[in-house]
Amino acid sequence: MFIHIGNDNVVQSKNVITIIDRNVVSSSTIMEEMMDNMGKQEKVFGPTDKAKSVVITNDRVYFSSLSVSTLKKRASMISMISKLEDFSDELEEE
Repeated sequence: MFIHIGNDNVVQSKNVITIIDRNVVSSSTIMEEMMDNMGKQEKVFGPTDKAKSVVITNDRVYFSSLSVSTLKKRASMISMISKLEDFSDELEEE
């Protein structure tokens, strides 16, 4: 399944490692170092000036203008939908 994380970016939910608040990145030297390294590799996407959260995937980092709680709700909805049973075959048989 996919999650729309804002700023015209969509990621596969299975690739999301973590979603963190933007302020955590700026308050941690380790996070800043990781962001610098990813930036040098051109693997950082999204506007940093309006970012409220950071989505870290297997191979990229996205700045999102959506809050952590909004992204968490979207991820939870995707998780819930993927757990629903598929009855479409039964409907076609009738």
